[in-house]
Amino acid sequence: MDGTMTIPEFNLFGGPLHRLGRRLGLVRGYDTFRLGVALGLLAWTVLVILALLKGAGDKVFALEAIGVHIRFLVAIPLFFLCETWVGPRMTEFAHDIVSSGVVPESGRPALAEVIRRVDRMKDPWLVEVVFLLLVIAFVIVQPLLNIPGRTGNWELLLKESGGTGGPVLLWYFWFCLPLFRFLLLRWMWHLTLWCYFLWRVQRLDLRLVPTHPDHAAGLGYLEVVQEHFAALVVALSAVMAASHAESLASGVMAFETLYRQVPVFLVLIAVIFVGPAGFFACRLWACRVQGWRDYMGMGSRYVNGFDRQWIRGENPTSEPLLGTPDMQSLADLTNSVNVVREMQWAPASRRLVLSLGIAAILPMLPLVLFKYPVSDVAAKLFQALTGL
Repeated sequence: MDGTMTIPEFNLFGGPLHRLGRRLGLVRGYDTFRLGVALGLLAWTVLVILALLKGAGDKVFALEAIGVHIRFLVAIPLFFLCETWVGPRMTEFAHDIVSSGVVPESGRPALAEVIRRVDRMKDPWLVEVVFLLLVIAFVIVQPLLNIPGRTGNWELLLKESGGTGGPVLLWYFWFCLPLFRFLLLRWMWHLTLWCYFLWRVQRLDLRLVPTHPDHAAGLGYLEVVQEHFAALVVALSAVMAASHAESLASGVMAFETLYRQVPVFLVLIAVIFVGPAGFFACRLWACRVQGWRDYMGMGSRYVNGFDRQWIRGENPTSEPLLGTPDMQSLADLTNSVNVVREMQWAPASRRLVLSLGIAAILPMLPLVLFKYPVSDVAAKLFQALTGL
């Protein structure tokens, strides 16, 4: 990084699983997608083979078990695809706030300490061991909980199998689901560390410029980082939609229940993935107020002088009005004042909200078919188009 002091490279992802993937050749730099595909296929393939050997292939591939396939063929690979996408963007954001001067020389030692602290917290074995113990403990207490979705409910599946778990359920509940939940907890930990990093950054001595063209005083690249969480949003939404599809297909949930649950899920997504940008709201508001005062004061002085010279003729010069740089300077000043006026309250625009909202809603759309079957929709559409 630029500057007299060397800042450590910010890299949020690591840990024992990451190192194991490197040894196996499945992790190359930031690219961890192969590791996600391998883990998902391992869990899913063994489960399907065991189900076919037991003669339960029809149950595994039934609509009531769609959550199995979504978790391991869609969600887990998307977890790691999100790491591949967002990891480099996080590194670039940390580099950008230094190279652009947002973090001045005086604040770089504090930033370096924050990065080193995050690096220590992301990597220890203890964190992932605790997650493993948690998911194993959850398998034990799970029969006492009302887990939504058919394939997340041990008691229901055990009852359907005649009271015997068998190798299929044992593999599923003691390896597949713990693997998925472990990776989910691991992502929640990464999100916590990212929020911690942003929180500490906003407390640094920042040099924010209200006329910055990104309309976020130089912090606009944070929005780019948050947009790259779209893959994780799709994964979470797909798992949620699959759980609802299982419940709707098995008749244990009414379609109208979605009217309450989907909005809550969307709000939760907004809080998790848009909310961190709000850490900078107070700093940006203060920057806008200060910038408004400074640039309005400068603007008043400039336009008063312009008015006296070119309108009232109090300070005549031999310079012709046509082509004078004073006109361009006035326009530039006006543009600068407009940039200050339009500063965002946080480095998050409608585009970020819209992109993450679409990522959250798209996996939910097939649920509409439970209320409006394809045949009925096609018939009504044909009738509306032809008038027959």
